[in-house]
Amino acid sequence: AQLVESGGGLVQYGGSLRLSCAASGFTFSFSRYIMSWYRQAPGKERELVATIGSDGLSTNYADAVKGRSTISRDNAKNTVDLQMNSLKPEDTAVYYCHAQHRVESWGQGTQVTVSS
Repeated sequence: AQLVESGGGLVQYGGSLRLSCAASGFTFSFSRYIMSWYRQAPGKERELVATIGSDGLSTNYADAVKGRSTISRDNAKNTVDLQMNSLKPEDTAVYYCHAQHRVESWGQGTQVTVSS
């Protein structure tokens, strides 16, 4: 199984980014997996940012990003996206895609840097 993130980069305070994660090689259908985005800032533990259910109907967000971020998925394309708006310097982190169904998989991460 492979998860490949893209869309990270350098953005100014208040800007927006859309992260994408492409899944391939999964044992089960992508639509069975609960997909999440995590992030890890320097010197901090990895934390959950957002989760979307296998059917795409249920979502959950960390308080830190609630109202500023939207997670979505396309089960036909095996992708999950994270739209982040009104970015703040404290959003600076490496963002990881995560898949969970019996076993878990992680992507390699994509760097998001927000300048003040």
